[in-house]
Amino acid sequence: MPDIAQQKKEIRNRLRKARVEYAASLPAEISALVFHRPPAAVLDLVPDDAVIGFYRADPGEAPANSYAKFFFERGHTIALPWLVDLQTPMIFRQHTDPYGESDLAKGYFNLMQGSEDAPEVVPDVLFMPLVAFTPHGHRLGQGGGFYDKWLGAHPDTIRFGLAWDMQEVRELPNEWHDMPLTGVITPTRLLGPF
Repeated sequence: MPDIAQQKKEIRNRLRKARVEYAASLPAEISALVFHRPPAAVLDLVPDDAVIGFYRADPGEAPANSYAKFFFERGHTIALPWLVDLQTPMIFRQHTDPYGESDLAKGYFNLMQGSEDAPEVVPDVLFMPLVAFTPHGHRLGQGGGFYDKWLGAHPDTIRFGLAWDMQEVRELPNEWHDMPLTGVITPTRLLGPF
């Protein structure tokens, strides 16, 4: 039987490709509607003064920008991950322009991220990307461990995964450092809070 790292790699390889193909197959009018406004049950968990962390979606990932705009309009401080390299822990920097994205710069892995000059902030609520999820809130990320390490240092953070329904798997191999989610939001349902 393959070890856990190999199992995770195989799931990532399969679902990354399927996720990109699925997202590309969605008609534009459907893509414009999904992940437009967080479900009421999620809003009930977000404190009025919460700093909220998001990600800038890569092709295939569930889009998070409409949620960022929604919370920005409600007066929340918005944050995006900021990466330097594989060894340096991820931090979050303030994102002040979710509409025009004028405050973003190309960073590590060629990901668009906050400017190096943007203030560092610590999210109270985090909306995260994922490759796969289970019905019980386990998440498989990209494999760098950035989110798991950050959440390990900030265990009280409310954390939601954003995903397409097709990313659900029955179970995932888990290791001690894999941090479960508070809930998972898809275009058709909310799983959790767990």
